[in-house]
Amino acid sequence: MPTADIPTRAQLVQRATELAPLLKKFAAQHEADRRLADETVEALAEAGFFKLRVPKRYGGYEADTRTLVDVAAELGRADGAAAWVTSVYWIPTWMTCLFPDAVQDEVFATPDVRIVGTLSPSAMAAPADGGVVVNGKWSFVSGAHHAQWQEIVAVLVGPDGPPQPIMALVPLSDLQIVDDWHTSGLRGTGSVSTVAQDLFIPQERVLPLGAVLTGQYASELNRDVPIYRTPLLPVASASSVGTVVGLARAAKDAFLERVNERGITYTGYTKQSEAPLTHLQFAEATLKGDQAEFHAHRLASLVDAKGESGADWTLEERARARADMGAVCRLAKEAVDILAGASGGSSIYSDVAIQRITRDIQAVNLHALMNPDTNSELYGRILLGQEPNTLYI
Repeated sequence: MPTADIPTRAQLVQRATELAPLLKKFAAQHEADRRLADETVEALAEAGFFKLRVPKRYGGYEADTRTLVDVAAELGRADGAAAWVTSVYWIPTWMTCLFPDAVQDEVFATPDVRIVGTLSPSAMAAPADGGVVVNGKWSFVSGAHHAQWQEIVAVLVGPDGPPQPIMALVPLSDLQIVDDWHTSGLRGTGSVSTVAQDLFIPQERVLPLGAVLTGQYASELNRDVPIYRTPLLPVASASSVGTVVGLARAAKDAFLERVNERGITYTGYTKQSEAPLTHLQFAEATLKGDQAEFHAHRLASLVDAKGESGADWTLEERARARADMGAVCRLAKEAVDILAGASGGSSIYSDVAIQRITRDIQAVNLHALMNPDTNSELYGRILLGQEPNTLYI
């Protein structure tokens, strides 16, 4: 695709802004259905958001991570579930670009292909003639209802050598979807479980996870493309934080919609916006949202700069990438919690947006890879000269 046909970051963010009315319209339905509406997915596809991490040779945009942050933030401002699913598609799509080029030809033959995935090795694999056979289950598979492929992780146990985790690509049609997504937050993401039963996966669609985590990729054509020569965990971290920034913005929007229409009960304030307490609360929440955005952009800038230069990543930079992601989550949640606490008893009604935003940001902060405490601890270990206690760095 000619470069002139690829939209700029500003154009993509504008498209996200223009989708806001539709996303807000369907937000309640997303929660009730526990998945995105077909109309939402079609609109996201039409806007080109599923092409952001697809190679240009397949009609993709090869967008940098700063673009992902800014687009997801604008989507998340309208609906956290839609932004989350979109960003989740970006990560396995990027991971697909690490596989052999012939495998990419197969996957990207589907226009606006949507790929879901997980990094949890919750299945077992056994060697087979020409590939592996996998059995197991993966949970929290966001966006599975509308996807065509899944990136899976399993532990390969063979007759020779120790067990090792592998990453593989499988068509969603080869997996069973278990509709078990009954949750308090991010309900609209459709993060169901999938199951493999004696599933054969050809060898060309299998990579050692350890090689992927250390930057040993199988693609020849993507080898020198900046966005594909960055380690997996920093890329995944930068791809995830935009939704969180958007939820903090959404809380501000929701608060402002009501602050001039309601007073503070049992006080003399007939308008909440006139109370000094409200001034302090809104300022503090705004500053925390600004800080979250700083960490999101610092993370994206690091990922993009290292990809452009091709320079090796230090252990401290890898740990800081996860620490920045955790900081975004913590600060955004603190901002949302302040505004939710200032929204009064009437805010618990289901048609008031702040309660959905609060539940969504809480769910994000509980995510194993996004949890602020876990990521801060890892960063602190590295800063104090200790070895990481995880492969996911």
